[in-house]
Amino acid sequence: MQVDFEDPAFVGDPYPVLARLREAAPIGPQRSGRWLAAGHAAVDAVLRDRRLGRFWVDLEPAGVFEPFNTLHRNQMMENEPPVHTRLRSLVAKAFARGHVERLGPAVAGEAERLLGAVGREFDLLADFAEPLAVSVIAALLGIPAADRHRLRPWSAAMVRMYEVSRTPQVEADALEACREFAGYLEHLAGVRAAEPEDDLVSHLVAIRDGSDRLIGEELVASAILLLNAGHEASVNGLGNGVVALLGNPGELARVRADRALIPRAVEEMLRYDSPSQLFVRTAAADVEICGVTVPAGAEVAALLGAANRDPAVFAEPDRFDADRDPNPHMTFGAGLHFCLGAPLARIELRAALAALLDHAPGLCLAAPPEPPRTFVLRGYAAVHVSRS
Repeated sequence: MQVDFEDPAFVGDPYPVLARLREAAPIGPQRSGRWLAAGHAAVDAVLRDRRLGRFWVDLEPAGVFEPFNTLHRNQMMENEPPVHTRLRSLVAKAFARGHVERLGPAVAGEAERLLGAVGREFDLLADFAEPLAVSVIAALLGIPAADRHRLRPWSAAMVRMYEVSRTPQVEADALEACREFAGYLEHLAGVRAAEPEDDLVSHLVAIRDGSDRLIGEELVASAILLLNAGHEASVNGLGNGVVALLGNPGELARVRADRALIPRAVEEMLRYDSPSQLFVRTAAADVEICGVTVPAGAEVAALLGAANRDPAVFAEPDRFDADRDPNPHMTFGAGLHFCLGAPLARIELRAALAALLDHAPGLCLAAPPEPPRTFVLRGYAAVHVSRS
């Protein structure tokens, strides 16, 4: 079965097509030469099998795309061991300083502050989810408050490069964002090297593993990866999840009545309409996945959203169940490249949902959500809601 990733109907609601793809075969080739893994077991195997990896190849012409290439060549997501192991170990050591745990109360307070500042009707994304995500990741990295408004435009421009197709304008905007963001973080790292503070950039500058440390380009690439991945997952995860909850008033009522369900409800939000839909890996050798041989050199797209609705794993997968347990969704990936920022995203989403339940007791859609415009990073363009 062939999939048209650019079909507006597919982008708007990919799940019926993904279900047919999964039913046709858990993994199979496309005319483009890329393979698609849609079953939960197939996606899990693709993400965990060490013969399928991330092997960065510079975009061409390399001179034109150098700002983008440099950031990706030096980040853990685009590398395999031993490079990946070294980079992830160093970044994890900086994370281990307790940054995520300390942010919990501040995230809850910021969520409440933002809801207190909006009117009766507001855009859940632009007025709440986006400023909350920017505030959280900026606090984590140590970005001064006066500069935080620059983060969302940089992130949004850069991640559009990950879509199945892109225009010359998208590429130009992404390259400019790469240059500006990298330059900004290089300067900030220099400041923190001279005058360290209790933030992640300071610890990324200072962290050591014996005599090893992050070099300048690796530090910048690591910080940008954390911002882009965490920011997009949090914003779109909240938007997609709240729309799903509002579309299932019985489940929303369950969570309102029992706040202990919030952690499971957040996991279901992430499963039901994943903010990350596709992750590509390349076969370094012939690999057998679910009884099918993927040839060496082939690209395999792990379709996370398809895996998250596999009836072989999830009972009634197209039903939103706020108390679903177990819930082994694939939204944060699996294996070597499992999302390092998953704990932070969970803290943020739980705090945001709790604040909405507390401060918007009559929350409802004020207009139909503006549909997603991209597939790989899936999120509504706008979600206008009302407190009552």
